[in-house]
Amino acid sequence: MIIRKLFKFEGAHIVRNCSSQQCRENIHGHSYIVEVFIRSDKLDRGCMVMDFSLLDKVKMFIESFDHTYSLWKGEAEELKHFIYKYNRRVAEFPLSPSAEGFALIFLYVIDLILKNTRFENGEGNIEVSSVRVHETATGYAEAFREDLQEVHFSVRDIHFSPGITEQWKTADWWEKLINA
Repeated sequence: MIIRKLFKFEGAHIVRNCSSQQCRENIHGHSYIVEVFIRSDKLDRGCMVMDFSLLDKVKMFIESFDHTYSLWKGEAEELKHFIYKYNRRVAEFPLSPSAEGFALIFLYVIDLILKNTRFENGEGNIEVSSVRVHETATGYAEAFREDLQEVHFSVRDIHFSPGITEQWKTADWWEKLINA
């Protein structure tokens, strides 16, 4: 069985090396919708795949991108310096912040979060099935479990500015995930 949880965030980026001149040369933003699909081979004692309250770290992770500039690690140092100087909320990661890049990073991190979540209500084998990232009302990208083979980075390559980490309800959750 599969369940779906929807999240939203507002964010800005530049998508370097894409075909569209407007996207690759200009800072611009989107109202993102993120759908997380989770599957299990059985239902828990509450007759659920899992209780949505167990997605608290997934929620915190996705909310880290709200009103945040998503910065590609390969961006020019001059722009990186500018972004960090004038923005309190910056998420820097190793993929271009396209919808596809977001979907793959979210899939990867959510998979790690779920692998490190303690399930105590008779849940089955819980795993993220896919993550769908809507960048516009008419288009989305979806990353599936088999796309995890395309991950050539680690959670250590994802960095959040203090303007983000200071707002986390559980301050050490990211460090625990990195060291898991």
